[in-house]
Amino acid sequence: MANAKHAYVFFNCDEEKTQKTMNIFYNKTIYQGTKKARKELLAKVEEEVKAGRINVIDDNMDAVSTAILEGEPTNASKYIQYGAIESFPIV
Repeated sequence: MANAKHAYVFFNCDEEKTQKTMNIFYNKTIYQGTKKARKELLAKVEEEVKAGRINVIDDNMDAVSTAILEGEPTNASKYIQYGAIESFPIV
């Protein structure tokens, strides 16, 4: 399954990114790996930053954008405080 497709979900969470603080009923939008969906995921992250619900560590918004738009979106999580992007396989 090297080419398995994934869906991504943005979660608001605690600083340690514990799964028990990631609420699928609050963060219920699922983003596919398409270019359009990745842009929507980035817009969600930007919205959360603007609203003050999450922080981007050391102003690494460029790294967050690159990970979401061009790389592995879950890698953006390491630059986000109080938020995380999780990946789920599509079967």
